[in-house]
Amino acid sequence: MALANSAPAKLSPDPLFRRLRAEAEATLKIEPLLATLLNDTVLAQDSLETAVAHRVSERLAGPEVSGASIRRAFAQYFERNGEAEAILRADLLAVLERDPACTRLLEPVLYFKGFHAIQAHRVAHAAWLGGRSDFALSLQSLSSQKFQTDIHPAARIGRGFFLDHATGVVIGATAVIEDEVSMLHAVTLGGSGKKSGERHPKVRRGVLIGAGAQVFGNIEIGAGALIAAGSVVLEDVPPHKTVAGSPARVVGDVTQAEPSLAMDQVHDVIDSGI
Repeated sequence: MALANSAPAKLSPDPLFRRLRAEAEATLKIEPLLATLLNDTVLAQDSLETAVAHRVSERLAGPEVSGASIRRAFAQYFERNGEAEAILRADLLAVLERDPACTRLLEPVLYFKGFHAIQAHRVAHAAWLGGRSDFALSLQSLSSQKFQTDIHPAARIGRGFFLDHATGVVIGATAVIEDEVSMLHAVTLGGSGKKSGERHPKVRRGVLIGAGAQVFGNIEIGAGALIAAGSVVLEDVPPHKTVAGSPARVVGDVTQAEPSLAMDQVHDVIDSGI
């Protein structure tokens, strides 16, 4: 089947984008009905950045904000943020390395709404910091509708963030998430009820937050901690500890340096006797 547009003339020096293109080409051979999606998103693009920007923009586009406007915002984000390309790659590799259901780069780029929601947030956050609060809030609103996540554009999120499944995630305006954090669906990083000031959780490096966990207030989740699924966390969590229950309490030590990388949501909790 002929492609709608010609592929870029030069082979990209970026190994991740070369791999993504190879995966798209292999998929095209066995799924020709996806030719438009594969060509427009990957094969007609010249970089990983433009591929991701195109896909997320197409998913968010509508009467409120055009896809072209969102793509321009992505382009400005990558042009003005010297770390943006590295952050994108860290987010993408986090999915590939931590999600056992993911075997190709093509899957998060084309299909995974958690990955798409994070990339939309990164552009919204840049717009927020640049004084474009209404555009940032419009992206938040669109992302909430399309991806079932509600991440305030002021929230600060580090690189290598893995948002698995994503449905029902809420992250408040003064929340901070450091590098290499993993979070499952239906997690809330909620406020303390104060009208102003710091009122949302601060999640340090390497934390794993299980499905349905609710974390409230300006509290600190220490580096390498594990929050068991369904927990309600109202107080600080020490580094490298497992907490569980409602209200959550410390039930044991974490056996991995960074549980977010191991994604073992059950082993530590069982070993702690819960």
